[in-house]
Amino acid sequence: MTREKSKRIIGIDYGLARIGVAISDELKIIASPLNTIACQKKLEDTVKIIIAEIERIQESKDCVIEEIIFGMPLRMNGNVGVQADEVKALAELLKSHIETPIVLWDERLTTVQAERSLREGKMTRKKRSKVIDNVAAAIILQSYLDHKKATL
Repeated sequence: MTREKSKRIIGIDYGLARIGVAISDELKIIASPLNTIACQKKLEDTVKIIIAEIERIQESKDCVIEEIIFGMPLRMNGNVGVQADEVKALAELLKSHIETPIVLWDERLTTVQAERSLREGKMTRKKRSKVIDNVAAAIILQSYLDHKKATL
């Protein structure tokens, strides 16, 4: 008898240089930083890398990714800026290649929050720069998971 694969959610913190990736636990309660992947010059190439990362996660965790949460970098006043337009374009392009639902989630101040928590942990600047993106992705995903739980 084959076991049904667990369903998980991933969070993505998109930056111009790096993309942070986080994953939920099987119960979709806790988000954990997972990986950082490099952005490419062309959005199409970045989408290919994200798809490959999703496939790698599903294989290594023996799970199905049921939802992808993209951090939406809104300005403090709630308006959309250039970076948010880039995230929208990337999400739309990704939607045309996969069937997994994609949610754009407000990520204001998540990188600041991630930086602060890593500094409080006495992590050096060099080490922080290697994990800041996936920690920010985990904060984005945790915020989404908490919201989902609160609205049940």
